[in-house]
Amino acid sequence: MKIRVPRSLERNVRIGTCSWKYDSWKGLYYDKGKNYRADDYLPAYARFLDSVEVDQWFWSLFPGGLKLPETRTVKTYAASVPDDFVFTVKAPNSLTLTHYYSRQPKRHAEYAGKPNEHFLDVELLERFLDRLAPLEKKLGPIMFQFEYLNRKKMPSKEMFFDRVGEFIAAAPRGFEYAIESRNPNYYSPAFFDFLGKHNIGFVYIEGYYMPPIGEVFEEYQPATADHCVIRLHGGDRLEMEQATGEVWNRVVEPKPEGLAAAARITRFNSQRGIRTFVNVNNHYEGSAPVTIERFLQVLEEKV
Repeated sequence: MKIRVPRSLERNVRIGTCSWKYDSWKGLYYDKGKNYRADDYLPAYARFLDSVEVDQWFWSLFPGGLKLPETRTVKTYAASVPDDFVFTVKAPNSLTLTHYYSRQPKRHAEYAGKPNEHFLDVELLERFLDRLAPLEKKLGPIMFQFEYLNRKKMPSKEMFFDRVGEFIAAAPRGFEYAIESRNPNYYSPAFFDFLGKHNIGFVYIEGYYMPPIGEVFEEYQPATADHCVIRLHGGDRLEMEQATGEVWNRVVEPKPEGLAAAARITRFNSQRGIRTFVNVNNHYEGSAPVTIERFLQVLEEKV
């Protein structure tokens, strides 16, 4: 049965998970007695939810070459879901990393910390979007996730605004773009003014070392575009994997304050006609499907 948001919010709210290929969701979204092939999960998932985050194409920057989505895979995803389904997609890290990761295999040690020649490359973005073309109207916000940028990687937030602003200004039209920054020190009126100037959606990230989304909302109440993403991501991934045994079917670390904050943001955005995508990770509480049930309960309580 399709999971529904409160009627008063259904025009402006989409709820989904981060990825979907989890055998331990049997009994939640998947049939307990069925052996699933890789392509079986998404059609079963789409019986319950009408949105999902695709993060698999984020990992694209490799020594000696880039990895972009295979057209065959994109076509399979598009054909696996109903017409009203929406994918939110993380852009390749080859676009958002200023440098190669410092950890590289020994055979590629010369790439460690090397400047990334593809950083904010509009031509690469065009190639990526072309690969996503089979999604057509099922494609939602493209999320650019930037790692923490120290002054060596990005001397100032003003330079970040300039570089990203030029990139977005030259980017193909007709797409929804959103930015997730892992720099708490970037959050400021100037940051949200920058997003608004370029019609870039803000990505709330709940987890890691970032300030709680409730605090960010209370201080800035950002309304930068007609779309917004809330990523309920969680903290230390290894700790959660140990706590769950990587069996993602129950909540092991409840976060009611985060759910309440996400509900406040969702209601605020809906009142202003801002479409909100709430993307829930297993690592947030231990089970994305169960967290979604809990979030909907909170959302219902205050409407």
